[in-house]
Amino acid sequence: MTAIAERRLRAQRLLGDPFASPVDPVRWLGAVQAQDYGAAKWALAQRTAGAADADLDRLFDEGAILRTHVMRPTWHFVLPEDVRWLLELTSPRLLAQLAGRHRQLELDQATKARALDLFAESLGGGSFLTRAGLGEVLVSAGISPEGQRLPHLLGTAEAEGVIVSGPRRGKQFTYALLEERAPSARRLERDEALAELASRYFRSHGPAQIQDFAWWSGLTVADIKKGLALVGTALEHETVDGKDYWFDSESALDGEPSLTAHLLPNFDEFTVAYRDRAAVLHPKFVFDPTFFAYYRESAPQGGILSNVVTIGGTVRGSWRRTLTGNAVRVDVWLLGRLEPAEVAAVARAAEQLGSFLQRPAELRLIDGPGRS
Repeated sequence: MTAIAERRLRAQRLLGDPFASPVDPVRWLGAVQAQDYGAAKWALAQRTAGAADADLDRLFDEGAILRTHVMRPTWHFVLPEDVRWLLELTSPRLLAQLAGRHRQLELDQATKARALDLFAESLGGGSFLTRAGLGEVLVSAGISPEGQRLPHLLGTAEAEGVIVSGPRRGKQFTYALLEERAPSARRLERDEALAELASRYFRSHGPAQIQDFAWWSGLTVADIKKGLALVGTALEHETVDGKDYWFDSESALDGEPSLTAHLLPNFDEFTVAYRDRAAVLHPKFVFDPTFFAYYRESAPQGGILSNVVTIGGTVRGSWRRTLTGNAVRVDVWLLGRLEPAEVAAVARAAEQLGSFLQRPAELRLIDGPGRS
């Protein structure tokens, strides 16, 4: 299983030659989970040469990288060129899954259609409005945005391809019209889109199983098998410990196992993009979910979606950053003892985080539970 984790590091470009621009890993990975905006920026930076936090903010505000609800009911970074076909492929099933919740919220088709029209009218001509601003648009038209009604109406408008992220306004996020933010977005026939997404996922996340791709994409197993058939021999297939994996041959390992450490953020694609996350569990160290911020009761794999420290692709602890004056303190809680070379690898990872934040990093290694 360790070999699978290392091959995924290479496929996800956490090992090997980094990308030149933060736009490139979004294109390579297809979509990057991004409900935690700061974490998602750091995820892209770890795959990019010399990227700084301010670079990611600039690209996002310019619209070179978009953020919207696609595939699963959460935000993802996507590129303007890909946003339209990704939505058209995955949104029908996503919206069908939300239908019951919409009935509970008394959001019938007429109400949703009217809300989407209002959003489109208010955002036309290059206007950008915050979530609160769009809520006021609804109130003015006699539609209640109370409780979960507004986020579900906004999510529906995103899934339907009406709105998408606009530039930030201070610390607030805004919305824009998708047709204005991504005027050159590609459209693909459904079979072409299935093949494209299957190829991208297994090329950039492999070795991975069908169940992993189903979790990540929200597609049915039948659609995934069709996509794999359309891709054909462009992907390789291998059975390991009775599990079937698909991957790009370029992810094959060469040389000795890596001692590279990563401070992976919340919901990094390396952890969140698989239903079966056993490959990142270290065979010698028990995964203790109390070390981690998310899903502590879902032992052993839920907490892996938190800030995790990996060495050679397996989880060795949790971490948290704290800005202190002009520096950033990086606290690491260890699941087990590190060898000197591993300590040095974690120190290099902390230095990379410091470079991303453009301030020196101060590393503290701690034995005992942490809260990422």
